Amino acid sequence: MKVAVVGATGMVGEVMLRILAERNFPISELLLVASERSVGKKLFFKEEEYTIIGLPDAVEERPDIAIFSAGGDTSLEWAPKFAEVGTTVIDNSSAWRMDPDKKLVVPEINAHQLTKNDKIIANPNCSTIQMVMALAPLHKKYKMKRVVVSTYQSVSGTGVKAVRQLENEIAGIQGEMAYPYPISRNALPHCDVFMENGYTKEEMKLAREPQKIFDDRTFSVTATAVRIPTAGGHSESVNVEFENDFELNEVRRLLNDTAGVTVQDNPDTNTYPMPIYAHDKDEVFVGRIRRDETQRNTLNMWIVSDNLRKGAATNAVQIAEYLVAKGLV
Repeated sequence: MKVAVVGATGMVGEVMLRILAERNFPISELLLVASERSVGKKLFFKEEEYTIIGLPDAVEERPDIAIFSAGGDTSLEWAPKFAEVGTTVIDNSSAWRMDPDKKLVVPEINAHQLTKNDKIIANPNCSTIQMVMALAPLHKKYKMKRVVVSTYQSVSGTGVKAVRQLENEIAGIQGEMAYPYPISRNALPHCDVFMENGYTKEEMKLAREPQKIFDDRTFSVTATAVRIPTAGGHSESVNVEFENDFELNEVRRLLNDTAGVTVQDNPDTNTYPMPIYAHDKDEVFVGRIRRDETQRNTLNMWIVSDNLRKGAATNAVQIAEYLVAKGLV
């Protein structure tokens, strides 16, 4: 495969390259692509040095697959140009997620929907991916009616500038601000921009994307997204009401049997998921599994995952692996 990584110098792009190497993705030729200000810079992949090229040159190279993590505006402008020359684009931005003509894919759930005609494939939001990974087997068995999710999201989800703000504040250094307030020793109920309905874009992604991934509008999701001073890994408190009742032991078994999900749930030994342990791992960790005692057929659980890996880069690479395995590129 001739593979282009667009946004190779960014935080997710760097993780993408690491995962491509770790998983030995079949690359015959690698194109590292970034903005004009990065063109000509050098990056290493598998101990080999590569020179960053610009988007026009990358399109001319006609890669088989282009994995984008360069922001929505770049994706809107350039993904169609790659698609026109036959490249299959896997896009990590929000640009194409709710486009009715584009698939929104978590490989373990709905990769089977992909065809050779899908030239722009959307990678879901990081918080959405970890939530639907845990919800998928439960929805299939018990049928969801309503989900209430509160997120506790790492500053790495905002990017390098936010990580630097947190580090500076911890060190007592005055520096550039990614957020309107300090993040150290604080929690900001403000992920992405506010919309007219009072929710943030992040909260509306969590509300809308699961319905598209499951191809099911019969359940609803309401969300509150909060930024907390952790450097990596998103956490979620999820309350889900089902149409059918469940047994907790069966819930744990279903989750344990789901590829990519790991149950960590033993209050007696203080075993539960935490971002510090999810760091640099690809699994989605689920714990604090318990019945909501105020309402019938309702479950509470705590879901944690590395937002830069399964929440972004790993999911994109898994889509690429599926396309190759099925001969769709």
